[in-house]
Amino acid sequence: MTIEVTSLDQPGMAVYSSLTEAQLRNRLEPEKGVFIAESPKVIAVALDAGYEPVSLLCERRHITGDAAPIIARCGNIPIYTGARELLAALTGYTLTRGVLCAMRRPAPPAVQQVCRGARRVVVIDGVTDTTNIGAIFRSAAALGIDAVLLTPTSCDPLNRRAVRVSMGSVFLVPWTWLDAPIASLRKLGFSTAAMALTSDSVTLDHPALAREPRLAIIMGTEGDGLAHHVIAEADYVVRIPMEHGVDSLNVAAASAVAFWQLRVNNKSCEKQ
Repeated sequence: MTIEVTSLDQPGMAVYSSLTEAQLRNRLEPEKGVFIAESPKVIAVALDAGYEPVSLLCERRHITGDAAPIIARCGNIPIYTGARELLAALTGYTLTRGVLCAMRRPAPPAVQQVCRGARRVVVIDGVTDTTNIGAIFRSAAALGIDAVLLTPTSCDPLNRRAVRVSMGSVFLVPWTWLDAPIASLRKLGFSTAAMALTSDSVTLDHPALAREPRLAIIMGTEGDGLAHHVIAEADYVVRIPMEHGVDSLNVAAASAVAFWQLRVNNKSCEKQ
């Protein structure tokens, strides 16, 4: 069903034009929450992962162009359309590749479900930058992380920018919110490794880390870092060896380095 967009007041347009990220998430009624996926490629990844589309917003020229395969997969949902300039004016930003899709937000699974069978997980603790969240998810998907757990003070992975930066990787790696203390992961068989600079930290290539059958890698913000109690309760405190007096990396860059080095069956560590 194609609907020509002429006004912000049209039914169904609020999700694209005026609702905040918090309103889209709808904490009070999670079953009514939605999120926005941008670009045909990202939307296709979400559809492949089983996410439910609610409506589409795309430039008129893309209905028979880039959006055509997506439209064919979405069934009988509203398709809002108009000229590029008009849609940019209505939404406040230029559409990425000319297509947006509002999708139903699924209920978050239990931690036990996400971690079942996982050998390497990352705990994102208090990271609020959407770009960093998206980049961490992309690295997690590419570098063998089995699941992502986020503390409640972290940014929502289904934030529009986080989804875009991740290039849809938020749909590829199982994830959920960790409301319990991070140390509770020991009950699921995980050892914990806090990425932090302390006097007793071990380097990322320490052979004991590679031998851990189940390891949770804890990443914090690059500004304040991990809280003292999180570091104190971890089984390992781990640092990335660096040169030229550099003491830290952006959390997204650090996560990629850590995921690669701590991957399962890293033979370079086992030989040490």
